[in-house]
Amino acid sequence: MNNNTNKRTVSWIDDLWRFIKREPKNQQAIVDLLRNAEKRNLLDPDVLLMIEGALHVADLQVRDAMIAKANMVTINGNDPVEDIIKNVIESAHSRFPVTDDDSNDVIGILLAKELLAYLANREEQDFDIKDMMRPAVFIPESKRLNVLLREFRINRNHMAIVVDEYGVTGLITIEDVIEEIVGEIEDEFDVDEEEFIFHHGRNRYTVKAITPILEFNEKFQMSLSDNEYDTMGGLITHAFGHLPKRGESIDFSGFNVKILRADSRRIHLLRFEKLPAKHSPET
Repeated sequence: MNNNTNKRTVSWIDDLWRFIKREPKNQQAIVDLLRNAEKRNLLDPDVLLMIEGALHVADLQVRDAMIAKANMVTINGNDPVEDIIKNVIESAHSRFPVTDDDSNDVIGILLAKELLAYLANREEQDFDIKDMMRPAVFIPESKRLNVLLREFRINRNHMAIVVDEYGVTGLITIEDVIEEIVGEIEDEFDVDEEEFIFHHGRNRYTVKAITPILEFNEKFQMSLSDNEYDTMGGLITHAFGHLPKRGESIDFSGFNVKILRADSRRIHLLRFEKLPAKHSPET
């Protein structure tokens, strides 16, 4: 380690010690210190993003990360086993909410591996989906993600059904929560690499910063100008008037836009939430 690196390390340690002695007054003070360390090359950018993600999760609720009911893949427990197997194979998920004929009536969770175990010995047993279902866990939209993650870990559960006073509104998995910390996790079944906009229930959308303005316009029947900027990230940064930090928000063309993921160079992920018509300013 050379002298310059030693000096930077000592300086950062001194800053940290002074920071600890005066006790941080808020979360932003912690983030600012960590970002300063990253600028001095004392903290890896990816590590910083994960730390910020962990802090950020405490500010999010289940409704911010859940999969909307319209996008859920469910199993009707009354369907023939052949139809259930076909559904499982085509969707390639590992867990499925099982419903009665009423889609609001989730009666359990089916694990694909349990179905495989049945298939391996189907000649020796009759099919009854109730014999292989796990109990469903129901949670409100307002539950905080950090609390849910702790419950997932303690109970060794990987999926929860989201409900409100009217019934099922969506589902959320442990992967959905972890992705809020470390970013999108792509596996062998992720085929939407070209997707830019994701619907998360009611009026909430996750939008990649690299989304072309033209594609955004087509999705929401809008006419945002692309004369100066090509992507929504550029347009939103311009609207802020500075490079926004994670957690900052702004009202923009009928949406409340919140920065979900950003670093010291650019923004990466945005949440768009439609505003009531009377609160929709022209931008």
